[in-house]
Amino acid sequence: MRLPCIAPSFAFVAEPQTNGVSERFNRTLKEQAVHGRIFKNLEEVRTAVTEFKNRYNLYWRLEKLGFRSPAEARQAHTSLRAA
Repeated sequence: MRLPCIAPSFAFVAEPQTNGVSERFNRTLKEQAVHGRIFKNLEEVRTAVTEFKNRYNLYWRLEKLGFRSPAEARQAHTSLRAA
């Protein structure tokens, strides 16, 4: 069984928004979990990023997802595909 992987997706001329979603998430991650903190070791960084990822996926309401959390949008998408 082949596992899903991340495939490159290149931005096209005059369409920079294709990379905007990931860039915005990276910025939000840094602002919320990394900037302004002093970490003693790599494990503390991993813990902070994991906590943010869980909070983001479960509780953040995003306009682009119809003001649903990423987990709610994923569940709705999965339900539609199963039907």
